Amino acid sequence: MIRLILVLLFVVIFLIVSLPIQLVEYIIGKSNKDLKDRSSLAIVNWAFRVVLFLSGTSVTVLGEENVPKDEAVLYVGNHKSYYDIIMTYVRVPRPTGYMAKVEMLRYPSLSTWMKYLHCIFLDRSNIKAGMKSILDAIDKVKSGISICIFPEGTRNRTSEMFLEFHDGSFKIAEKSGCPIVPISINNANAIFEDHIPRIKKAHVVIEYGKPIYTRDLSKEEKRRLSAMVQEVIKTNYLKNEELVNSLSNKGK
Repeated sequence: MIRLILVLLFVVIFLIVSLPIQLVEYIIGKSNKDLKDRSSLAIVNWAFRVVLFLSGTSVTVLGEENVPKDEAVLYVGNHKSYYDIIMTYVRVPRPTGYMAKVEMLRYPSLSTWMKYLHCIFLDRSNIKAGMKSILDAIDKVKSGISICIFPEGTRNRTSEMFLEFHDGSFKIAEKSGCPIVPISINNANAIFEDHIPRIKKAHVVIEYGKPIYTRDLSKEEKRRLSAMVQEVIKTNYLKNEELVNSLSNKGK
C-alpha cells in the first residue's frame, strides 16, 4: 500500500501546487500558443515520470523509431490500465491529446491540464457529441497536434486479449491524412488493475508499429482498417509476451 499512498499523495500535491502554474500557462498561451504547448507538455511529462518512479514501474520500449517526428500522428493502442496513458504520454515527441471520458471534466485541476494538453472529452452516450469529438480531433491533427486513442472504448477488464475496436475513431486518420501508429502494451495491468488497491513493481513492454498511411491503402483495406490495425497490435502483443516474462523473472 506504500506505493499507492505515495502516488496519491504526489498527485494531490501536484494538482494543488500547479494551480498558479496553470494561470501562468494560460497567460503564456494568450501570446505564444506554441510555447504554452511545449511547456505544458514538459510539466506533465515530469509529473508522469515521478508517478512511474514512485510506482516502481520499468518500461522497455521497442520500435520508437517508427514514430514520425515531423508530423502529427494518430496513436492507436490496446488498453488494460490507467497507466497506459502515463507510460505512453512521457514518450510523445510533440503535443498530443488523448481521447478521454467526458466524466473527467468533474475534476477541476486535472481537467484543466488535460485541456492544456489538447485532450478531447468524449460522451459515449451522445452520438451527436461523439461525432463532434471526432471532428475536433481531426481539426487538432490538421493543426499539428497528435491524437492518441484506445479504440476498445474503455479499459479492457475482461479475460479477453482485446475488445472489439470501434471503427469511428479511425476517421481521424482517414479525414486528416495523418499516419496511424499502432501501439501494443504488455503487462500494464500488473501495476495496479490486477490487484487493486495495491500498486506493485512491474515491467511493461511497449512497442510502436510501423506507421500506416490510409492514402496508401486500397478501398478494401480502408473498409477493414480497424481490424487491420488491431491485428498489427495483436501480433506485437503476442510476440512480446515472452519478453515480458523474461524481464519480470529477472526482476525477482
